[in-house]
Amino acid sequence: MGNKIKAVLFDLDGTLTDTEKYYQKAWPEALKHFGYKMTPEQPLELRSLGRPFALEKFKEWYGEAFDYWKVRDYRKAKIEEMLRINGIPLKPGARETLAWLREHGVLIALVTANDRERAERYLKKIELFDYFNRIICADMVEKGKPAPDIYSYTCSKLKLAPEDTFAVEDSPNGCMSAYRAGCNVIMIPDLTEPDEALKSILYARLDCLLDICKMF
Repeated sequence: MGNKIKAVLFDLDGTLTDTEKYYQKAWPEALKHFGYKMTPEQPLELRSLGRPFALEKFKEWYGEAFDYWKVRDYRKAKIEEMLRINGIPLKPGARETLAWLREHGVLIALVTANDRERAERYLKKIELFDYFNRIICADMVEKGKPAPDIYSYTCSKLKLAPEDTFAVEDSPNGCMSAYRAGCNVIMIPDLTEPDEALKSILYARLDCLLDICKMF
């Protein structure tokens, strides 16, 4: 399989950067600030959840009157504060994996639920920006993850068939998005392991990013 793969498409939070844990903390804090409560399971459902699905999820949880954008803006400010204090930690092997893929002529794209401004700023800060052939963000497509739009769009921009790509994700929503677009999905679990249903759609479940190099 590896020899027909021409590109590897990476999620950002929880996949290349060890930042998903901050979102798991920031969402409940933001909700609490506005007088709402969250169970520990709820923020896990939000991993990589794009527009318009996140908005729908909150309305389902907290009712039609819930002001999603106000709470999200507060959460975004919380994340910025956490990253300013703690920096943006990389997942083990992130830089080495990207470097190896570049050296071996494999195209690399970022496929993230972040908006473009934030994604590019983060990548420049951690000095990964120059590794990517394409940076594709949720604000470039109508529907975010778990819809296939963002992965389909990425493949069209790279002029590749989805089956000629690996998509690397850490969350169920991200995996579903890539799978629905027809990519070969590699899951590197971050906060949760895949359940049986999710396992059935995966091309592989790996322990760390460097294991991707062995797939070629």
